[in-house]
Amino acid sequence: MSNSIDSSRPNPSLVRSVDYSTDIPGASHWSLRMRKGTIMRLTDTQGGANVGMLFYNPENLLERYNAPDSLKCQHTFKLTQGHCLYSDMGRIFASIIEDTHGWHDTVCGNSHANHIKRWGVRDYQSNRNDWMQNGHDAFLVELAKYGLGQADLAANVNWFSQIVTDETGKMQLAPSKAAGAQLTLRFEMDTLVILHTCPHPMNQADNYPRKPVHIQLGEAEPVTTTDACLTACDENRRGFQNNALYHLGR
Repeated sequence: MSNSIDSSRPNPSLVRSVDYSTDIPGASHWSLRMRKGTIMRLTDTQGGANVGMLFYNPENLLERYNAPDSLKCQHTFKLTQGHCLYSDMGRIFASIIEDTHGWHDTVCGNSHANHIKRWGVRDYQSNRNDWMQNGHDAFLVELAKYGLGQADLAANVNWFSQIVTDETGKMQLAPSKAAGAQLTLRFEMDTLVILHTCPHPMNQADNYPRKPVHIQLGEAEPVTTTDACLTACDENRRGFQNNALYHLGR
């Protein structure tokens, strides 16, 4: 199912305030607990960024992002404005309320050490912040802060990465878009966000793509009955109902 949402420019009416901002360098990792009703806006400041991201329920870390359910219940292969990010309990972690990039990958997974070897081998002990981190290890470092490990990894989102197919049907990473693309997530429940800025596993750049991302945090406007994410499909309505029941019982 496709929707008619215009993703060509952000809609500032959905964001009440922006209260904090920071820059995450390329080849880095970060995590933060987001409250229900807050927003996280990501900006690809240079073009060519990849932001790997995972979501967990901080009150029950067994509940986590479910990529298959997020795609099949919204009848889509990509993520963009108007889509929701589902947990494996049928609840919605976050909604995409702004998106100027238009296509984000959630099927190709994460980069590992064997993907990074194409650019040589550099480790933190020898190269400090100039080393070449991979997404898998970056996630594990952040997960360990919350008592989680490799068994707790799930299929991740790759923001700002578009996947296309060639004439034989083989998937590949599309060329990078221009700098300045933005994406805003509105959190529909308290959510632990784990992210990294390491390369997409299909990136074939000549040099290690050390691309930063700018992050803004703030407050969202309340969800209305005509909200584009809520009304995008019947499954999203049910997802919001599941969230309402969850918060009612707390």
